[in-house]
Amino acid sequence: MNSESDALLRITGLVKRYPGVTALDGVDLAVTAGEIHVLIGENGAGKSTLVKCLAGVEQPDAGTMTLGDVEHRPAGAAAGLRAGIRVVHQELALLPGLTVAENLFLQRLPRRFGVVDRREMRRRAAALLARIGLDVSPDLPVGRLGIAQMQLIEIAKALSSECRLLIMDEPTATLTPRETATLFTVMRQLKAEGVAIIFISHHLDEIFEIGDRVTVLRNGTSVAARAVADLTIPELVRMMVGRDLAAEYPPVTARPVWPELLEVSDLAVTTRAPAISLTVRAGEVVGVAGLVGSGRTEAMRAIFGADRPAAGTVRVRGRAVRIRSPRDAVRHGISFLTEDRKAQGLVLDLSIAANLSLAGLDRVSGAGLLRRAVEIASATALSGTLRIKSSGPEQLVRSLSGGNQQKVVLGRWLAVDADLLIVDEPTRGIDVGARYEIHQLLLDLAGAGKGVLVVSSDLPELLGICDRILVFSAGRIAGEVARADFDAARILHLAYSGYVKNGSAA
Repeated sequence: MNSESDALLRITGLVKRYPGVTALDGVDLAVTAGEIHVLIGENGAGKSTLVKCLAGVEQPDAGTMTLGDVEHRPAGAAAGLRAGIRVVHQELALLPGLTVAENLFLQRLPRRFGVVDRREMRRRAAALLARIGLDVSPDLPVGRLGIAQMQLIEIAKALSSECRLLIMDEPTATLTPRETATLFTVMRQLKAEGVAIIFISHHLDEIFEIGDRVTVLRNGTSVAARAVADLTIPELVRMMVGRDLAAEYPPVTARPVWPELLEVSDLAVTTRAPAISLTVRAGEVVGVAGLVGSGRTEAMRAIFGADRPAAGTVRVRGRAVRIRSPRDAVRHGISFLTEDRKAQGLVLDLSIAANLSLAGLDRVSGAGLLRRAVEIASATALSGTLRIKSSGPEQLVRSLSGGNQQKVVLGRWLAVDADLLIVDEPTRGIDVGARYEIHQLLLDLAGAGKGVLVVSSDLPELLGICDRILVFSAGRIAGEVARADFDAARILHLAYSGYVKNGSAA
């Protein structure tokens, strides 16, 4: 590996201020060509702002950036692209009505005789998809893909042209272990070609698997720059959060388990889908594992009434109920935290207070009028309970970090005191400190007699906090594993069982 003195990118004393907030306060960073450099820190530490300055989306107020031997101060995103910087953002920027191939080459469509050469576009798209291990048709509309598949399309899009510096912001957040392994293979190939890579991830095991060096940000400053090989996970966490965490996950202690809260019988998402049955008892945390596309999210959406199932019965506390819409589900004490918090879980241009009260407006209104003082008081109390970092309940949700946005969505369901909380990818893109707090909150809810269903692509997360795990495979529940029998290999075997001949994943 090249020494830091040969850095391709060098940032010194970078400062970025917003009204009332200093997002970057003298950040230093050096990245060499052919290096995978990890950028890590809690949500709100300044990572996204730093990336925006590099890409030309934001202009720093002080400090210097050099790329190669030239000062780097792009006047806009287009200038950042011309400098050879490619960013795979955590927030997807795809057009759902266009095909995969059209999204990959939207700004540089191949042409022949003045018209788009669709045959050549499909050929190039197929090669890119094969490179990242994504088996979808180039002609498929992007809107029909899942979140994880869209994330891989974003990665392929970044790789569709030459770049000097590739910035990857939480690229594995929705990927399965197999997809992550494919991505890491691609990253190693790019590293061997001399591409500099900035890799942002909250998955600590990934950092030690793929990273060469790491720079830690805390409260807008760079507090450390070290070789990954010289660090341990506890040391890295301590530098990130400024304190020790006893463990990555809160302790799962014995809790009273009450009678069945939810019973789902022979639920079929579509007329051709297999039927599934499951139960959740009050006082337990039930995990839902499976590959992306295994049907796990579709089943949860059907239970919540976001999608109308073709068949099946839902019972709440032993009584059959008809759930034809989310409104019905909420009325029966069922809540749902979507995997796509920005598109489906939040109104980004409303305040924290408004977002927290959306599911229970009757609690903060009277005679058809909003009681603003009650809404603000409720939001202030919930913000304190959830440790939402903000300037106050009137701050726009759009300006919050990812972890704090997720806490707002959780807070909305705490406000209505739902009996069953379904959470889909609850800690995707969230730092280790906020993850711990959210996991503790879910365990506390179970301890208070609530039922919790956790859908996650992060198997260690499920192993860390769940009492039992349901494993989906090809639309079916392939098996159930109790906590006493937790074994990652066994769960992965079940997850793959529906996709191989004779149901054997061996």
